[in-house]
Amino acid sequence: MQPLIDNARAHGQRPEQFARLAEGQSPQVLFITCSDSRVVPALITGARPGELFELRTAGNIVPPYASEHPTSEAATIEYAVEVLGVQDVVVCGHSHCGAVGALVRGDDLTSVPAVRDWLAHAAPEPRSSAADDPTVAEAVQNHVLAQLLRLRSYPCIEQRLKSGQLRLHGWYYEVHTGSVHEHRTETDTFKAL
Repeated sequence: MQPLIDNARAHGQRPEQFARLAEGQSPQVLFITCSDSRVVPALITGARPGELFELRTAGNIVPPYASEHPTSEAATIEYAVEVLGVQDVVVCGHSHCGAVGALVRGDDLTSVPAVRDWLAHAAPEPRSSAADDPTVAEAVQNHVLAQLLRLRSYPCIEQRLKSGQLRLHGWYYEVHTGSVHEHRTETDTFKAL
């Protein structure tokens, strides 16, 4: 913890570098990814403060849209699209994902009921031809596509897609190599950026 505290102290010693951030934010991208500590959106993309609006959830899950009982995830998505006017949404899954791996393996999650119930939102269970693959690459990529499909059911996303004001992107990040692959709709495959 001490190195983090030391960096936080030093970070605040350069207020002139951050003054413009007080004027507001205008990110162009909503970046939805996993809470996994190995996935750092700004590091992956090279984004500076104010350039990405981030939504991090266990397993980069986008829950079903429900207007009667809105989730914080739905509120974040709606705010990014309707208020901030992001033009792109990236759903980024990653290799060695514990959440997707647990689903693929059928792990017993009774000791972590909140995790178990959250992962029920993964729908449908990620497919994989190699359940013993520690990267769970195929399952994670299928999961990313399922979350993109789920996003399309959000009214604000659906409306912006129809008007051509928004683009959706599916990414797969390899934590063991640092490479990023993007889903290509024309070939239905993930290719390196």
